[in-house]
Amino acid sequence: MRRALAAGLLAICVAACTPPAKAPVAQPAPEDPDLGHALAAKVVPDGMYAHLKKFAAIAAANKGTRADGTPGFQASVDYVANLLKDKGFDVETPEYVRVAPGAPGNPMLDVGGRQWSVVQASLLTPTAPGGLSGLTMHAVKPAGCAPADYGTLNLRGAIAVVDDTSCSVVDKQNVAVGRGAAAVLVVSTPGANGSPHGLFTPGYYEHLTTPVGMIGKDADTALLRTNAPVKLVLDAKNSAVKSRNVFAQTKTGDQHNVVMAGAHLDSTTGSAGINDAASGVSALLETAVALGGSPKIANAVRFTFWGSGAVGHEGATKYVRGLAADPLNDIALYLNFDILGSPNAGFFTLDGDQSGQPNPEIPVDAVPLGSASIERTLAGYLYLAGKRPADIMLDLGTDYGPFLTAGVPVGGISTGTTQRKTALQARLWGGQAGVAFDPTRGPSGDTVEALNRPALAATGQAVAFAVGAYAQSLVGPNGVPLRDQRHRQAGK
Repeated sequence: MRRALAAGLLAICVAACTPPAKAPVAQPAPEDPDLGHALAAKVVPDGMYAHLKKFAAIAAANKGTRADGTPGFQASVDYVANLLKDKGFDVETPEYVRVAPGAPGNPMLDVGGRQWSVVQASLLTPTAPGGLSGLTMHAVKPAGCAPADYGTLNLRGAIAVVDDTSCSVVDKQNVAVGRGAAAVLVVSTPGANGSPHGLFTPGYYEHLTTPVGMIGKDADTALLRTNAPVKLVLDAKNSAVKSRNVFAQTKTGDQHNVVMAGAHLDSTTGSAGINDAASGVSALLETAVALGGSPKIANAVRFTFWGSGAVGHEGATKYVRGLAADPLNDIALYLNFDILGSPNAGFFTLDGDQSGQPNPEIPVDAVPLGSASIERTLAGYLYLAGKRPADIMLDLGTDYGPFLTAGVPVGGISTGTTQRKTALQARLWGGQAGVAFDPTRGPSGDTVEALNRPALAATGQAVAFAVGAYAQSLVGPNGVPLRDQRHRQAGK
């Protein structure tokens, strides 16, 4: 009995003293061996159309538009940001300022009765009506980047004249104004690659609070020949517009090998912006929802929705030019998807391998290494989907343009806009020859109902495939340069 009682007490003690069993900890799902195809299978038209209908409703509630700087655009930002926050992404919506062009005026410099053309650098700061008159003072050291560059000159009320070297136009203004100047003229003759690197820094016009103009060497020669006052007129009337980008990044994956994929979020004025570019935005949103904020991936993914993509691409340009070298080199590649559901659809991939007609503004050796690989990835998927793609010329005037200029590999898909489909293309892709790929562009025809659903189904899945494939791996026959192989220059 004692033995039995002891055994019972021991059992009770063991039961009471042993910590309770821990609930099993959920383990992250193993990495999908073919994430690209797995992700593509989850991106279907119904999901994309749900987003498209939301953007159409936003436009309808805001005077028919989602244009940058309007309440419709801000509502689009809120929709995208809130959706992706709910899906577990790290979301940011940084604000920036862009310039909305107004009356161009007639900026000029009057030297002894002869007028010389001037480029108004101070986009938001004109001269007073009628212009500004004063003596011109050339910096002793032409750069004008430090107070000592003016020696003992008295600049009070004068127009300072400097060259375009050594520092930014903002620094030149600040130094001259600090010495008492009333305006600044920068002598500059842009070369084949534009103005000298570093002269116009990102957002420079926000910091030019004094009239600043750009003149050529001929005008400067005229200034050097006179001791009389001259008149400077900078009368372009522009305005500042606040806008936002939306960034949504996975919490997982290598933060030094970031796969970026984007589309512009705004519409043109008076349009709902459905095909251009809510179709691309919707494909990216469905891809992000399918991927989730904390997937098992090798490389981080940053989904990007640009402001002012329809009016100058300032969102993307400011972003890229504002990156320091390290974060710029952390970007493995950039994928751009704007127009994916054109009613009379074609199927085009950005010509990363330069096998088609090149853009004369983009030398072949200036196309970033890896762009050809991205083209093969996207084209290969479309081939398998039964859509034989054609090349579309690379273009600097796009949201991917700043990435290309900075040396980031780029790629993308488009279903075409205002160009007319040829007879050969109609045989290849179906549709109507002699009709624009997107004949509905404009305020009235740009509707969800007008989109080509099968085209969007194919291109939307191609978006997901490319994002998934590069999130999984950057190496292989369609790979891009790895982190230690990237040596890009910040601020380009």
